[in-house]
Amino acid sequence: MGTYKYIRWFSEVNRNDIPLVGGKGANLGELTQNGVAVPPGFCVIAGAYRDFIRISGLNASIENIIRNIDFENTDDLSEKCGEIRKLIMEAPFPKEIEKEVKKAYAQLAQKTGLENVQVAVRSSATAEDLPDASFAGQQDTYLHIRGAEEVLKHVQKCWASLWTARATYYREKQDFNHFEVALSAVVQKMVRSEKSGVLFTANPVSNDLNQIMINASWGLGEAVVSGVVTPDEFILEKDHLDVVEKTISEKNTMIVEKDGDIGTAKVAVKDFLGPDKVKMQCLTDMEIITLGKAGKTIESLYNAPQDIEWALDQDTKELYILQARPITTLAKGESSVDQNTTPKETKLNVLARGLAASPGTAVGKVIVIEDINEIARVKDGDILVTGMTNPDMVPAMRKAAAVVTDEGGRTCHAAIVSRELGIPCIVGSKNGTAVLAEGVLVTVDATRGVVFEGNVVPEKKEAEKATLVSPGAQALPIEELVHQLAPITGTKIYMNLGEPSIIDRYKNLPFDGIGLMRTEFIFTNMVGIHPMYLVKTGQGKLLVDKMSEGITTVAQAIYPRPVVVRMSDFRTNEFRGLKGGEEVEPVENNPMIGWRGVSRYISSEYEAGFRLECQAMRKVREEYGLINVWMMLPFVRTTWELESVMNILCSEGLERSSSFKIWIMAEVPSVVFAAEEFAQMVDGFSIGSNDLTQLVMGVDRDSGILNNMGYFDERNIAVQRAIRTLIQAAHKHGKTCSICGQGPSLYPDFAEFLVREGIDSMSVNPDTVAYTRKLVAGVEQRIILNSIRNR
Repeated sequence: MGTYKYIRWFSEVNRNDIPLVGGKGANLGELTQNGVAVPPGFCVIAGAYRDFIRISGLNASIENIIRNIDFENTDDLSEKCGEIRKLIMEAPFPKEIEKEVKKAYAQLAQKTGLENVQVAVRSSATAEDLPDASFAGQQDTYLHIRGAEEVLKHVQKCWASLWTARATYYREKQDFNHFEVALSAVVQKMVRSEKSGVLFTANPVSNDLNQIMINASWGLGEAVVSGVVTPDEFILEKDHLDVVEKTISEKNTMIVEKDGDIGTAKVAVKDFLGPDKVKMQCLTDMEIITLGKAGKTIESLYNAPQDIEWALDQDTKELYILQARPITTLAKGESSVDQNTTPKETKLNVLARGLAASPGTAVGKVIVIEDINEIARVKDGDILVTGMTNPDMVPAMRKAAAVVTDEGGRTCHAAIVSRELGIPCIVGSKNGTAVLAEGVLVTVDATRGVVFEGNVVPEKKEAEKATLVSPGAQALPIEELVHQLAPITGTKIYMNLGEPSIIDRYKNLPFDGIGLMRTEFIFTNMVGIHPMYLVKTGQGKLLVDKMSEGITTVAQAIYPRPVVVRMSDFRTNEFRGLKGGEEVEPVENNPMIGWRGVSRYISSEYEAGFRLECQAMRKVREEYGLINVWMMLPFVRTTWELESVMNILCSEGLERSSSFKIWIMAEVPSVVFAAEEFAQMVDGFSIGSNDLTQLVMGVDRDSGILNNMGYFDERNIAVQRAIRTLIQAAHKHGKTCSICGQGPSLYPDFAEFLVREGIDSMSVNPDTVAYTRKLVAGVEQRIILNSIRNR
């Protein structure tokens, strides 16, 4: 493309040329050379910046200003960096560099067939996008630039942006020498974006290397990166590109090209595209897969997780990769407050909710920032609350204990910088600046995306501080020691729980979750009143509050381990024992196989009570952000009744999703005979071994006579065949199969049978958790050894 001193085309550079064209330019060159669809363009090399500074005689002046900056004084930092930028912008553009930039721009216009081609002029620092430091957003980018003179002006603006307060502060804190960092300017054909966004080839929130996260919105990607909009979010399983989690947001704002002018403008999506686009999923399923494939290709190219900006051209419908850089925020240290702590108060007042963008928990005083000039008000330990952050806010973010924004997705500026700084962050709260009052003490739980009123982080109890120490050994907390000593099993070991208040006694046992949380204890000990009597007397809120309180106590204590909550499974005689029960409950001769479970939920006589239970579940998940809470439906008999109860759940906002599992108890023989049909309707089975044995064998489990004669035994061939059928049906349709009951811990041969049949989990009482884990580990080891011997 002609001989140049200061210009390199993308096809002429690769990943090894960071000193020449900066991280962004080098990566675009690498992508271009490897066949990735990148909009064409060129780099004004870093040597042009250095020669500009030398020719203009600015070195001594800049050094003098830098030596006298108080980097922790935001006003002083801003003022002195402004002086440096003014020096750069007022200096004349060197003629030799000017000539080459104009020539390259003309060649780009010829290459694209556009006489006055629109370009993006992007800053590309020579220390940018290195594996151990991210300069994302630290220098400036200018979009929709037309004409050679405007390109020159904006290249000079890029050079000046090397000395913004945000970039200068960042280099200082990352120990980069200010005068060893130079800046290249990337000039690239502008994509007319119909939709755009960011792709991470590893989940930047959970650090899961096996997932891809895509954020997408309408218009230019600047809306997503800057946090102007809360984008759609898609989590993909990397191997097969299956979407495992999907969040479709209200995309109220988009950034578009200005009509007949340079630059961009914010517009309302409803006005620009139509009101139907606000809540519409902006990516098609095929586009999601295409992006996922591109992400995997680029990650393979660099052999490291990548942060990728992309856009779909509204004219050609072609996917373009705009830039790629390493993700620098994976596996960072924990925040200063324990992420797994649980609120010390049972009564929680939720003030705001949003997307958990940088996990952790922090307590502090709210400081609401509405303008960049206010950032000096943020002191160490404050909670920074703002509409959205921008790079100028980094000094304030560094002081903050946590950040909460109204807008933005989990790949926006606030999210990325917070993860890099190691502070909790919630984005997309929608109304955080309105509902979080200035000066109020709050707890930001950014592991679950919830802001609570007051300090609800517990103080460490003495029992939890206790350690076990052997001579010469380092002290370890008891819970850590227990987990270290517990054997690892492929079969999950869950725990059964009834009384929520005793969870602290058992939360450090080596279990993988609560496989069965009975709600009956909540009804009797915390509510004490029949649900339909509460409905009848207008007190339904009492059940919602108390039930959600009980579930929250458990789910908070063991988060993020799952809690499978079995909805009420009282029989009629037990319901009659609650206050008001005699008024609303019938008398049955055989309540054990009478009006219980799902048949009760879908009946007009109890549906209103079941809806209260549903509202409690939704409150736990949505208000408190405890998405580790799942639902179990007991005593299911038919597919049509299951379909009816699913409709009720959907109407109460409890629809099955990747983060909300619905299991059924498999305890009635009809479920065994129709196992494949049931498996396609739910996320899993939990085999209730007591009721299943009772109903398969025709044995009253409470009959002492029959029990003593050996009739009630889970190991009976008929019961084992029923269990095998359930496991096989579940696995055929990709669903999980668990068992809750004491059979596995009572009978080692029964545990071995379950493991051999492929049971996914066993849920046992707290006193047998450790024993059952050791038992199952031994069984699994024997199976492996026998398999090896028989090869």
